[in-house]
Amino acid sequence: MPRPLRVAIVGAGPAGIYAADALLKSEAATEPGVSIDIFERLPAPFGLIRYGVAPDHPRIKGIVTALHQVLDKPQIRLFGNVDYPNDIGLDDLRAFYDAVIFSTGANADRALGIPGIDLDGSYGAADFVSWYDGHPDVARTWPLDAEKVAVLGVGNVALDVARILAKTADELLPTEIPPNVYDGLAANKAVEVHVFGRRGPAQAKFSPMELRELDHSPTIEVIVNPEDIDYDEGSIATRRANKQADMVAKTLENWAIRDIGGRPHKLFLHFFESPVEVVGEDGKVVGLRTERTQLDGTGEVTGTGEMHTWDVQAVYRAVGYLSEELPKLPFDFGTGTVPHEGGRVIEGGEHLRSTYVTGWIKRGPVGLIGHTKGDANETVAHLLDDHSNGRLHAPAAPGPEAVVAFLDSGNVRYTTWEGWHHLDEAERALGAAEGRERVKIVDREGMLRASEA
Repeated sequence: MPRPLRVAIVGAGPAGIYAADALLKSEAATEPGVSIDIFERLPAPFGLIRYGVAPDHPRIKGIVTALHQVLDKPQIRLFGNVDYPNDIGLDDLRAFYDAVIFSTGANADRALGIPGIDLDGSYGAADFVSWYDGHPDVARTWPLDAEKVAVLGVGNVALDVARILAKTADELLPTEIPPNVYDGLAANKAVEVHVFGRRGPAQAKFSPMELRELDHSPTIEVIVNPEDIDYDEGSIATRRANKQADMVAKTLENWAIRDIGGRPHKLFLHFFESPVEVVGEDGKVVGLRTERTQLDGTGEVTGTGEMHTWDVQAVYRAVGYLSEELPKLPFDFGTGTVPHEGGRVIEGGEHLRSTYVTGWIKRGPVGLIGHTKGDANETVAHLLDDHSNGRLHAPAAPGPEAVVAFLDSGNVRYTTWEGWHHLDEAERALGAAEGRERVKIVDREGMLRASEA
């Protein structure tokens, strides 16, 4: 009697869950069926939604509702707190599954090669995001003693970092931030936040809604220099072709012509300023040096040679995320991705049999969360094509109980989907005691205990 197609997915963020959803909606799911196990190195699922989205963005966190509906399906099992490759490796996965999809995302900071970037007071945005989102594997404290702060980058992560730095702790208290984050933000001394982009308003990568939200805080005065509102032929073409870019530019234009108000925290959005050096004294950040740039007609910029040093005591680089190398898989260190063709992992010009990628490990950390769905559909379509044409390998132990026995034999303390419901209830109970929807449990042991309740 034919058995279900067994698929392992490594990474329980949106990318991995969208891949599971695509498998369940395929013809293969009807007969003889699909059986999916999702492995996640953290005790809780949802990846970027839980640990990459700012806590004052509950609208985006609402995506969890849709992901919940997928993980509720009986064909899916969740194994949390299971690390690849330490708890289960590629050879182990191949012993239990017909195919493996890696959807491990990107959680490191892309490097920025300018002098002084390693000074005390210079930080990666990804690390700061992990701290304020209560990631279990980062320190519980964060140094917030700088009164003037620079944020490098003009994407949504830069906006998140700047907004969290500029808001008061009490503004963020209604969210799910844990006590250590509230205490840290309550001690934050920042009164000026400067966001720098080397190109112009038409090239900013902000989402229009995210940008406008900056101005909603009663404590943040958003300031744009009128001299930074400049467009060339390439910029005008971008605005005509891209509605979002046009909306962002219009918002920035409106802010540039208004009078500066009296809100206590100032958030400056600077354009045409290219960071060239983080200035230090005694090993600590004391400034940021930028070169003024100008448009070249195509929407790109060239340096003018005009330098400016900004008085800041901390610098956050939000110039992109980077995926980490996965043992036993090929890796392109330049792009931070696994080489692939349509999601099929490619090594030495050949498809690494039964091995696939989706999400940011596949295409790099670009686009919004929803864009990951198309990635997953493409990868799953090729996996199913390989399945129907007999190109997948035959696992030695495809029975669902075999991987459970393997984890138990290694004394892996894994969490389950039922365990997530326990953790969810525990966090909601903590929130209810304070009149909030949720208070996030931060430490791994606390998450595990709550999951095992």
